Amino acid sequence: MPKYIIEREIPGAGNLSAPELKAIAQKSCGVLNKLGPQIQWVQSYVTGDKVYCVYIAPNERLIREHAQQGGFPANRISEVKTVIDPTTAE
Repeated sequence: MPKYIIEREIPGAGNLSAPELKAIAQKSCGVLNKLGPQIQWVQSYVTGDKVYCVYIAPNERLIREHAQQGGFPANRISEVKTVIDPTTAE
């Protein structure tokens, strides 16, 4: 199943409190439960003004549906074509 990186522009994301992040995560999980098991949230990276999310889904359309239902921005969605790490150099 394809893996995607979603870039979400959220001004001040890096300053969100633990309770605020928990509420966002709960909202996201609630929408995922409604959409079914084909879409999975792997993890997210919070930076100053953006959140980068890793999802597994059959297509970009389902990623966009999650964003719309959750009220989350999905400014850029990129399908991961391959993964490399330091062992790739060996």
